[in-house]
Amino acid sequence: MNEDNFNMSIRKFLKMTGVGSQREIEQAVSKALAENKLQGIETLPVSMKLTIPSLGLDVDFDGEIALQ
Repeated sequence: MNEDNFNMSIRKFLKMTGVGSQREIEQAVSKALAENKLQGIETLPVSMKLTIPSLGLDVDFDGEIALQ
């Protein structure tokens, strides 16, 4: 295994998922605010799942996103 290629591949994946996730969250919050489904002062519970079936990896990450 080439450690440098492995680490770069992981970083590329994390960058893609980080940027993509942020964009999706921002769009969903903007839409909810426009539709008066949020007031803009909430703290939203959030979860994300990481799976790699061929490795048997299935991990959940939980947190919060504060709007204010």
